[in-house]
Amino acid sequence: MPEPPHSAPNPARGQICHQINGQARALRLTLASLAELEATLPGETLFDLVARLEAGTPKAGDILALLSAGLRGAGSPMSPDELASAEIEGGLPAAYRLAADLLHAAFPPKT
Repeated sequence: MPEPPHSAPNPARGQICHQINGQARALRLTLASLAELEATLPGETLFDLVARLEAGTPKAGDILALLSAGLRGAGSPMSPDELASAEIEGGLPAAYRLAADLLHAAFPPKT
């Protein structure tokens, strides 16, 4: 069941929080949101997207798609087009870090 957008982030569930359009918004990658994201990648896989992020060469669409999937997974949907015109606190550098943090929260390194 999706969490309300105002809920506190729950790192144990891979959830993070960030200010978007002046509101604290929860983001969380779920299997469903990842499957929807992968379906939008023309001829690519999630691994291709992650490889670009790790190499420091993501496309703007990668960031928008990943953040949109995270918002959808947390029950706070916003399309990539809506997100493109949204005010993300910290601007483009913060959006890039947020995408990386979202992946890290969903797939923490093994210890």
